[in-house]
Amino acid sequence: MKIIISATPLHGHLLPLLPLARALRDRGNEVAVLTSGGVRSVVDSEGFRLFPAGPMPDVLLAEVRARTGMDPAANPTPASVAEFFAGVRVDRTADEALAAAREFAPDLVVREISDYVGPLVAAARDVPMATLAYGPARPPAFWAAFHATAGPRFAARGLSVRPGSWHLDTCPPSLQADDWRQPEGWQPLRPEPHRGPGAPWPVPEKSGRPRVLVTFGTYFNVPEVVSPLLRQLFTLDVDIVATLGLLAEPQRFDVDHGRVIFVPFTPMAGLLDGIDVVLTHGGAGSTLAALSRGIPLVITPQGADQFVQAERVAAVPAGIALPPAEATPQAVTAAVRTVLDELSYREAAAAIAKDIASMPGPAEVAALLERG
Repeated sequence: MKIIISATPLHGHLLPLLPLARALRDRGNEVAVLTSGGVRSVVDSEGFRLFPAGPMPDVLLAEVRARTGMDPAANPTPASVAEFFAGVRVDRTADEALAAAREFAPDLVVREISDYVGPLVAAARDVPMATLAYGPARPPAFWAAFHATAGPRFAARGLSVRPGSWHLDTCPPSLQADDWRQPEGWQPLRPEPHRGPGAPWPVPEKSGRPRVLVTFGTYFNVPEVVSPLLRQLFTLDVDIVATLGLLAEPQRFDVDHGRVIFVPFTPMAGLLDGIDVVLTHGGAGSTLAALSRGIPLVITPQGADQFVQAERVAAVPAGIALPPAEATPQAVTAAVRTVLDELSYREAAAAIAKDIASMPGPAEVAALLERG
C-alpha cells in the first residue's frame, strides 16, 4: 500500500503519528509524510519521504490574527482554533497537498485529528482515511466549528468533509471525561513516548534526591515563563532537568545554571528514566508520555488544548493542575512538593500506565489498517 501521513507542522501533532508510520513501513508499505517543509529535519531523521506543503505555524497564526483578530494559541476558542486548522491552513496548503497526492496516488491517508489537509486529500483521491486522536477528547463544539469552517473550502473544490473509517485513539478510556462515548470506528492505539534515531540522551545517575523534569514542549517553552518556576523550584531538595525546546538557549534562562541540567530537543523516551514528577504545560504528547511510565504531573497550561489535559489529569487525579491565574512560582513549587509527598498521585498515574500498556500497539493497528 501507498500511505500518506498528514499532520499539522507542529511537533506535538506530528510526533504521535510516527510510531504507527514506522509500523506501517516495517510491514512493507510505502509511507510518505505530508506537512510543511519546516519540519523536514524530523521527517528526514525517520527516513520518510516528505511532500512539503504549506507554511509553518508562525505564518498561519499571523494570518489568523490579521483576518479575524483572534489568537488561537493564547485564546483557544472553537472559532479561533477552527480558523487556524480548518480555515487558514487549508487555504494556504491545499493546492500543494493536492498536487502531491496526484503524484503519490495514496491508497490510504492517516491524519492527526486537527489536520484538515489529510481529509481533503482523502476526499479528492476517494481513498479511506484513519484519524489519530491524541489526548482526551475536546468538547463537541470544537469539532462542530472545525467542520463548519472546512466545509465551504471542500465544497469549493467539489468535495465534502467525510468521516474516517477508523478513529485511532491514543488516550486510555480511564483518562476520558465521564460523559465520553466511543466515536464511530473507535480503535485504541497505545501511545508511545517519542523516540528518535541514534543513541538516547545519557541520563545522569540519580543523586538520591527526587528528580523533576520541567518541559514546556517546543512551542510554549518561553524562558520568561520557565525561569521564575525554575528559581522557585531551587527551594526544594530536588534535582532538576529542563528541556530547551527548539529555539531557546541555556543562557536565555535567568537561573543558577549549577542547579539545573538543561537538555536540547531530545525524544521524550530518553528523558523519563528516573523522573519522579513532570512539571509541564500539558501538551498531549508530554502528558501521555509521563503517564505511560506512571509518572505524576504538575500542569500549568499555557494555551491550545492543554487545558483539556490539565483538567483530566487533575480529575483522575494523577497530578495537580494550576490555571494561569493561579500558577505563581510559589504555587507551582508547592504543587510539586505535594505530588512528591503524597503517594496517591503516583498510584493514580501507575493505574493509567497499566491501562496504556494494555492498549494495542502500533504493529497491531497497522495490520488492522491493511486489512481495511
